[in-house]
Amino acid sequence: MEKLQYISQGLAKPEQELNIQKALDNGIKWVQVRWKNVDEREFFQLCEISKKLCTEYQAVCIINDHVNIAKNIDADGVHLGLKDVSLEIARHVLGKNKIIGGTANTIADVLQRINEPCDYIGLGPLRFTSTKEKLSPILGFEGYRNIIESLKEKSIAIPKIYAIGGIVLQDIKLLQQIGIYGAAVSGEITSRPAVISEFKKAMI
Repeated sequence: MEKLQYISQGLAKPEQELNIQKALDNGIKWVQVRWKNVDEREFFQLCEISKKLCTEYQAVCIINDHVNIAKNIDADGVHLGLKDVSLEIARHVLGKNKIIGGTANTIADVLQRINEPCDYIGLGPLRFTSTKEKLSPILGFEGYRNIIESLKEKSIAIPKIYAIGGIVLQDIKLLQQIGIYGAAVSGEITSRPAVISEFKKAMI
């Protein structure tokens, strides 16, 4: 599973599309299509375009929140927030071969996601980020460390955890030392798509 995930950003459809195109041009191999507070028809159109682009670039395309859209466009999977449809329902709709990721903020959330089970966990936020409304409590590096230590103490195998929430290139080394598998990045890749190659080099 790719260690670097780009979470799409942009206020309008052309902007979203352009940002996804730029990320793919710069070597991203995993796009999560995320566009909040927008008409579902427009979001569907963006997802359709994104899936076609990702297929051209042989990249993974997953859809944020919308299980039915993911199914209709035959996306590679879906990412579910804690208040979204249950993983069990999503798995029933999408089938066993699609990727299902789940958000987590606490050790209890992580244990829930392991038990469900989801294919990867988006754990965060690391720090404040303006790309997400209704931000969960900020974890910081200490929060990630505590969750990983807690899993080790319980002798639970560490799942594929992606750090999320204001991640920048300089964070990767420390996150990997803590035991975090990968990172989902939005702002830094949107503003500087060429940074993708540097992220990839930093990820062991």
